[in-house]
Amino acid sequence: MMTVPLLDLKAQYAALRPQIRAAIDRVCESQHFILGPEVAALEEEVAAFCGARFAVGMSSGTDALLAALMAIGVGPGDEVITTCYSFFATAGVIARVGARPVFVDIDPQTFNLDAEAVRVRATPRTKAILPVHLFGRCAEMDPLLAVAQEHGLYVIEDAAQAIGARDEHGRQAGTIGHIGCFSFFPSKNLGAFGDGGMAVTNDAALAETLRVLRVHGGKPKYYHHVVGGNFRLDALQAAVLRVKLPYLPAWTAARRQNAQRYRALFAEAGLLQTVLLPAESPGHIYNQFVVRLPERDRLQVFLRDRGIETEVYYPRPLHLQECFRELGYRPGDFPQAEAAAREALALPVYPELTEAQQRYVVRQIRDFYQQ
Repeated sequence: MMTVPLLDLKAQYAALRPQIRAAIDRVCESQHFILGPEVAALEEEVAAFCGARFAVGMSSGTDALLAALMAIGVGPGDEVITTCYSFFATAGVIARVGARPVFVDIDPQTFNLDAEAVRVRATPRTKAILPVHLFGRCAEMDPLLAVAQEHGLYVIEDAAQAIGARDEHGRQAGTIGHIGCFSFFPSKNLGAFGDGGMAVTNDAALAETLRVLRVHGGKPKYYHHVVGGNFRLDALQAAVLRVKLPYLPAWTAARRQNAQRYRALFAEAGLLQTVLLPAESPGHIYNQFVVRLPERDRLQVFLRDRGIETEVYYPRPLHLQECFRELGYRPGDFPQAEAAAREALALPVYPELTEAQQRYVVRQIRDFYQQ
């Protein structure tokens, strides 16, 4: 039996061990652990990589989203339109600033929010639109930008899973709206050795507001005109990320190659009528390779028993989470997201995945459906 992990960070670390240890030693010698020159350098490098004017290091992708909403003044009485199919932080940060998440359904082909549904959800209370570039594929942004311009709204991009992704016009995820938010959680395409995040923007005033908010709203130190939070990025995380960032394009290319190989292997196995593969897109970076298929839960157990790790992103849509019961949503309100929650399964797609491992994965899926 072959073992196929969902993600193999040990393989990535083994290739970079000397550089990463040297970077960590550099920080240890400096004894400068919070913000400082390592974080400033990473901010410059990420801004250049994304083609943004400014990048502001944050303690996590969640905190980047939270600070972004605070920076544009979202608060009690406001509404933020977003997808109902995403990691919890997308909606959680809206609730944390006292605003109301207003959910829309997803496009079943892309898993991203249905852009046309956003227009009918806009009200005088709407303050922002928060699209998610889920699984590393850019959401359809032009209709969202049009609605935002029409109603005077901000667009905050949740690009936690999408650093380096591009839309159909070649625009980089995170740079299309007013603020883009990245996560450097270890499982991301660019992962730290713990939590970390980044907010990027082309607006100098918003960038300065984000910098102030991440240090409790103090400027100068100990003088507070606003209430912020402790959203600072650690220098150790920045140093590790600076080692990894130059390798990101090659890792992305490897993920895309693995995705293409899956397409060929599923076709060879005669499974294209059973397994719905991710819609193809030139700018997709495949933070996850998510398929839709019948009997998902039984298949996941079957694969686990044969040494193959998979993950369900996400088993319960946001509108059906217990903590949002008071919003009044019910099962059936967003059928596409609810169907995806029953059918979606993420297969291993990390850069170091071998062809033999991929063939084993597809063969086991074929065997399951031929039982």
